Amino acid sequence: MSTVTRPVVTVQPTGVTPADVRAVARGTATVVLDPSTVEAMAASRAIVDRIEQTGRPVYGVSTGFGALANTFVAPERRAELQHALIRSHAAGIGAPMPREVVRAMMLLRIRSLALGHSGVRPQLAQALADLLNADVTPWVPEHGSLGASGDLAPLAHCALVLLGEGWVLGPDGSRRDAAQALRAAGLRPVTLAAKEGLALVNGTDGMLGMLLLAIADAAHLFSMADVTAALAIEAMLGSERPFLPELHAIRPHPGQAVSAANIHRLLQNSAIMDSHRDDLAHAVQDAYSMRCAPQVAGAARDTLDFVDQVAARELRSVVDNPVVLPDGRVESTGNFHGAPLGFAADFLAIAAAEVGAIAERRVDRLLDVTRSRELPAFLSPDAGVNSGLMIAQYTAAGIVAENRRLAAPASVDSLPTSGMQEDHVSMGWAATRKLRTVLDNLTSLLAVELLAGVRGLQLRAPLAPSPAGRAAVAAVRPFAGAPGPDIFLAPVLEAARAVVAGPGLRTAIEAEVGPLG
Repeated sequence: MSTVTRPVVTVQPTGVTPADVRAVARGTATVVLDPSTVEAMAASRAIVDRIEQTGRPVYGVSTGFGALANTFVAPERRAELQHALIRSHAAGIGAPMPREVVRAMMLLRIRSLALGHSGVRPQLAQALADLLNADVTPWVPEHGSLGASGDLAPLAHCALVLLGEGWVLGPDGSRRDAAQALRAAGLRPVTLAAKEGLALVNGTDGMLGMLLLAIADAAHLFSMADVTAALAIEAMLGSERPFLPELHAIRPHPGQAVSAANIHRLLQNSAIMDSHRDDLAHAVQDAYSMRCAPQVAGAARDTLDFVDQVAARELRSVVDNPVVLPDGRVESTGNFHGAPLGFAADFLAIAAAEVGAIAERRVDRLLDVTRSRELPAFLSPDAGVNSGLMIAQYTAAGIVAENRRLAAPASVDSLPTSGMQEDHVSMGWAATRKLRTVLDNLTSLLAVELLAGVRGLQLRAPLAPSPAGRAAVAAVRPFAGAPGPDIFLAPVLEAARAVVAGPGLRTAIEAEVGPLG
């Protein structure tokens, strides 16, 4: 009898990696604490215990929070203070966040505690790990965080489950009682000590988790955007000359060079391209949506590189408040402010929206009989009775419009809170949430381009497409068939979305042309 071994993510005092976050958020990895992590947390906790004994006022240990920072709390009520903090801050509202986001957020909170600057007992981090390992996912509402003092409400909803209160997300998406879920998993509620409630909610873990997941998604989608662009260019009898490496070497943006090299390579070994490759009068200048594909997708790649650097720095950062320093000091900081992540997410949303916008322009050209170089109207062999992909382009246009709205930055929308103590907030949670929507929309836009590009290649028969084109036709034909009478398009588009989002088509293409940048 075989058993499946779950991968293990070990939390070190130096934190975790982006791959660790994805393995826990989207997979079944087991989370363990390295012994050195336990030691670092124990040393930090000893400092808090000494402060408790001296009785001196320290924010979050012996005082209230936010605008109540100057209110002294008696020693016998400090545990009550921490529990009250979690209950009051678990004030979110709305639909639940996806399981992968909550799991990423929980792992990142463990990471933050493991850095040894939060002054909590090791068993607190272990309790969070136990939730992950038992696949108990807190119900975290979508609204509540302003991205300053970190993701307070979302993290409080996670922490509330540790106390045996609040809600968890059922396997079917339903909301269930946390106390019952803990009992079913063989787990016991945690009783918080001084500083621990604050340490569970102060930080950028929610927005960082969403940003790390978005980075991985965007990297894949930007490569797939080169694929769908190449399919559309090939189907429209476009020129490969604008993608020659020497033309991009004279404008040395690194992402542009990568995208141009991808598209140029994808267009080789094509009878369709050969049919006009040496005709220098053909396609003297293709439209911008074709010729400038590397400039747009490449700029998006460079934006992604910047965002990746920001996230990597945040992944090494101590974002709690107050922080416990090795020399015994406990200092208030502003490191929980999510501005770096909010700015990065807004920037990436702009870039991803434009990658989708230029893809929709290529779809429109493919469908327009006056611009598609002799392809039939709307890619229907019998246009008139049949509408072909006409309304699929409508759908794409509507999605582009939505992405333009979502590309408006959230990070400029600061609103003061907490009696003007927290008088500037980052809106980083909102920025990363809408980035995920933009990327989901980009998946849909590339799915429409994939379907249109494949239809165009099929209609160029008997000329054979490139290896990339053949792989795309092979991936799409099982659910879309060949050009012919109109079919129910919604399930076809859903299947095309799965092809764009998944690894299969990219793997098949890379087997033919080599790795894509």
